[in-house]
Amino acid sequence: MCSLSNKRIIVGVTGGIAAYKSAEIVRRLQDRGAEVRVVMTPGAEEFLRPLTMQALSGHPVHVGLLDEKAEAGMGHIELARWADLLLIAPASADFMATMMHGKADSLLAAVYLATPALVAVAPAMNQGMWQHPANLDNVEKLAQRGVTIIGPDSGSQACGDTGPGRMEQPDTIIDQASAMFINGLLQGTKVVITAGPTREALDPVRYISNHSSGKMGYALATAAADAGADVVLISGPVNLPTPERCQHIPVISANEMLLAALESAQKADVFIATAAVADYRAASVAEGKIKSSDEVLTIKLEKNPDIVSTVASTNESLFVVGFAAESANVENYAKGKLKTKSLNAIIANDISRPDIGFNSDENEVSWIDDDSTISFSKRSKAQLGRDLIAQIACKYNDQN
Repeated sequence: MCSLSNKRIIVGVTGGIAAYKSAEIVRRLQDRGAEVRVVMTPGAEEFLRPLTMQALSGHPVHVGLLDEKAEAGMGHIELARWADLLLIAPASADFMATMMHGKADSLLAAVYLATPALVAVAPAMNQGMWQHPANLDNVEKLAQRGVTIIGPDSGSQACGDTGPGRMEQPDTIIDQASAMFINGLLQGTKVVITAGPTREALDPVRYISNHSSGKMGYALATAAADAGADVVLISGPVNLPTPERCQHIPVISANEMLLAALESAQKADVFIATAAVADYRAASVAEGKIKSSDEVLTIKLEKNPDIVSTVASTNESLFVVGFAAESANVENYAKGKLKTKSLNAIIANDISRPDIGFNSDENEVSWIDDDSTISFSKRSKAQLGRDLIAQIACKYNDQN
């Protein structure tokens, strides 16, 4: 049984008698640790009351494309960015046709068009409808676009027919949806990731640090583990649970992080430096608490080591990816760091924006290497982590 801990899943419900199974899907997704939101089409409301889904999910159900209350809270674009997976169960023949043609005539259809998340559908319809060439053509085209098709099952149907078209059972749907987060893009590789802030002591009480939450690094660690990598996560102090299947090395200072990084990188294939390392540390740390009686306190600082540059220069065969958190001229500064630090690639983000970056659950970045610049639009850090790991795997595998 695969865990869905910390995964954000939208369950889309379309019109059909199988909609009653959607309630069980929501409950079981939550049992596996997922956070669930529900979006229903008008047709689905004829078979299942939104109040039922609200009670099960613990959140208001989204139903109308132009629902003012929903737009003021979490509208269709925010929903689309929020999700790690859009799971449409049941998916009617009509709705799959809507998806195939790219129409946005309902909230669920608009979310599908706008989301960067993984998408899966669990078809449910009469056996004749399922086997019609038009429907099978729609299914094939959706699969070619990256939509995962779960089922359908075969057996007796509500209309009295027997054959393919019945929606898969909830456990099967959830197992297959869980498997979507696991791939072999980095199978057999060792990936070292630094994350979070460092703390540089001034005295036994005070320290210099920054606002890094570690969320981006932890999302990358989760995605790398899902991609089959052996992951070492070197993390400064954060309030996040250690991702599953990752070796966690806790550190405090930049020097501690450097030592752990150099040791771990010796047998690594990929090094990803997401940590927000404090640039300076106190030249001397006071043995006792510095008293606050003086109006002015002068502290002499000295430069901390550049961890990613040091790792890159001492491990020539290592594929090294850096992060550039900038507040102005983001791309230009990032390109400069790509060259001066001898990196294979750098990921740049604008920390001056309050809606992304430090402490936010979302981010928007640019991937920059010697050959290209690729923009990743605003999305959840979990989804961005998967997208960046896929990009890293592509570039790494091309070079090996």
